[in-house]
Amino acid sequence: MVTREAVLSVRNLKKKIRNKWIIKGVSFDVGAGEVFGFLGPNGAGKTTTIRMLVNLIRPTEGSIEICGLPLQNKPFEALRQIGCIVENPELYPYLTGWENLEHFARMIPGVTEARIREVVAIVGMEQRIGDKVKTYSLGMRQRLGIAQALLGSPKLLILDEPTNGLDPQGIKEMREFIRRLAQDGLSVFVSSHLLSEIQLMCDRVAIISHGQVIAVGEVKDLIEKSISTVMWHATPRETALQVMEKFADVHLTEDGDSLQTELQGTGAEKGIRTEMNTADIPAVSRSLQDHGVSLYEVSIKHPTLEELFLRLTEGERIE
Repeated sequence: MVTREAVLSVRNLKKKIRNKWIIKGVSFDVGAGEVFGFLGPNGAGKTTTIRMLVNLIRPTEGSIEICGLPLQNKPFEALRQIGCIVENPELYPYLTGWENLEHFARMIPGVTEARIREVVAIVGMEQRIGDKVKTYSLGMRQRLGIAQALLGSPKLLILDEPTNGLDPQGIKEMREFIRRLAQDGLSVFVSSHLLSEIQLMCDRVAIISHGQVIAVGEVKDLIEKSISTVMWHATPRETALQVMEKFADVHLTEDGDSLQTELQGTGAEKGIRTEMNTADIPAVSRSLQDHGVSLYEVSIKHPTLEELFLRLTEGERIE
């Protein structure tokens, strides 16, 4: 993994509400030009964390730095580096898209008409920016909201459920749009309950449960380092089973008819299905060979991000 300069650094963040710890020590970094996913079950503390990131509530302990600026000590300077949309953007439906942007630009020092035209081009709304917002689709409103968040040229864009309510085509377009923003150097922090989209969209993810980050890293690495389904085709099958039972971290599972086909043209018997870490495959293979077992095929099925999420959070529902 290429090391990126940290645009957002969160260290040991804690929040106590009514003598109850809601956030119990959250730490992660978001690098420059990175799409970072933030996943959490209902009640895990995802929304509370986001509110602390944008200074809507203050942490009880810990620190937040945005582009090296401490949020607690330099809130105005730090918040100038952030653009944020929480769920659906707040827009004036009776104004045009351009008039909405002009209105919000007045609140941000130094935003020129040229910058407004620039963000309109970034979100691809040149053809409709003169129409009233009430005529926009939900996807177009989301794009206009992102244009609004980009007016101040932030280094970090925080999006809470950016695909909420969109149809499949709108979700695909939003995903591709977010990826383009990151390619242009913007850091994007995305919370979402659509795990399949997060898997396609994000460079790295943090999974939060019960107020603590329980996993953080590249999606690919988290999946490959987790427990996977490994299918073995070997003979004699009974000897192979006896060998595998000696490995404490190799768990034999039910047959599963769809995976139990024989390999045509070989002497392999029906497969053996296990759940294990793929790093243990070489040791198991050597032990099988040492015991005279002929190994014909080993196939690996890595879990999806959704399966990994459910396993890590013990099946809690996502927010």
